[in-house]
Amino acid sequence: MDDKTQQQLEKREARRKRRIRNQIIAYVVMILLIVAAAAGVVYGIQFVQEYRQSHTQEENQDGQGEQQGTQNQGPDPGQEAPDQIHSGEEENPTPEPTPEAAEPTPEELLEEEINARIGVMTLEEKTAGLFIVTPEAITKVSNAVRAGDSTRQALAQYAVGGLIYFGNNIQSEEQLKEMLANTKQYAKYPLFLAVDEEGGSVARIASAGLGPKVDGAGTIGASGDASNAYQAGVTIGSSLAGFGFNLDFAPVADVANVEGSVMAGRSYGADAASVSGFVTSMMAGLEEQKVIGCLKHFPGIGSSTEDTHVGRASTDRTLEQFQAEEFVVFQAGIDAGADMIMVSHMEAPGLTENKEPCIFSKRLVTDILRGEMGFQGIVVTDALNMKAVSDFYGADEAAVMAILAGCDMLLMPEDFEKAYNGVLQAVNDGHISEERIDDALRRIYRVKFGGKLQ
Repeated sequence: MDDKTQQQLEKREARRKRRIRNQIIAYVVMILLIVAAAAGVVYGIQFVQEYRQSHTQEENQDGQGEQQGTQNQGPDPGQEAPDQIHSGEEENPTPEPTPEAAEPTPEELLEEEINARIGVMTLEEKTAGLFIVTPEAITKVSNAVRAGDSTRQALAQYAVGGLIYFGNNIQSEEQLKEMLANTKQYAKYPLFLAVDEEGGSVARIASAGLGPKVDGAGTIGASGDASNAYQAGVTIGSSLAGFGFNLDFAPVADVANVEGSVMAGRSYGADAASVSGFVTSMMAGLEEQKVIGCLKHFPGIGSSTEDTHVGRASTDRTLEQFQAEEFVVFQAGIDAGADMIMVSHMEAPGLTENKEPCIFSKRLVTDILRGEMGFQGIVVTDALNMKAVSDFYGADEAAVMAILAGCDMLLMPEDFEKAYNGVLQAVNDGHISEERIDDALRRIYRVKFGGKLQ
């Protein structure tokens, strides 16, 4: 190998060694940088942690000092709180308290109770609950003067909504009290225990010599003093309540506005405004004694000279005439809180647009009485055994038609079992909806469970 070649090899080897040395130096520098960076991160973390701890302690101390200062000095309403120094972690906001549910109103509690009771009733019980009948109608005895096993069994079979009593059921004060008390005890559901006690000639209790005699509406109306009607209501109500009655089919709200009116003597008079004051006053007197009053006979039969007890009765008065007179009295009663209104069997084509008894008119009962006049209480028929109905309609037919028209309770059908089975069959056939029955029961139970019965 010549000298030139040897020199080239040496230079090449020197360059290789320098390259290796430079790489080693670069690696060492890189490692040192990595170590320095790692040390810096560790130091930074420690610094941050120490910073957090120190400032947290300061905040706690400041907070305690402020709290102590507040306790010692009291709040300064003009000074705002200093901004707080937060840690790196986000604080969880204090959850707002869940608003408490509003306490149910008495009306809502009553509706819950009513719906609960209706919800467990059989269809048979619901249907029977729409009837007010004589005790003889369910016991099959010829003349009921006591309430024993036959009454207990009858009420177990037919949970009727009420019983109505007449002079033949009354023998003595002790007998009447015991009969009503036992009947009330035997009933599965609260009963209306009813009587016709208007005063004057229509007074079952007074006529039997067991209660005070009260002037009739005609005499009281002629006095011109509505407080006399109130006192009559108190006197009658106190007597009835003492025996155990809780429903009186009074006061008469008819206006005797034609010569020879069938309601002459039983009505407070011919002037609607005056009659309104007497009617609401007597109703107030009854209800003060825990006796429900029933306004009768809607739409007002004082313009007829015929008696529905013995046959058909009618009036040719127009809707406008009724609105100007008869409806004024019933509206006053509704506005005063009437719980029950009785609908008559009179024919009033000017209102019903047909010649059927008023109890069968949906236009009158539902559209006018409920819709236009706003009555939300119980609508009861006049006695269905009266000739104006019984001579022309079967007991089952009349009961079904009255329910469809909007009546809630059926008073004294000519044949109770036939009427009851007729309504029951109509529901099973879909002719009457069960909701319609429930709707009637809700109105009935709002009175019965609403604290108005003794």
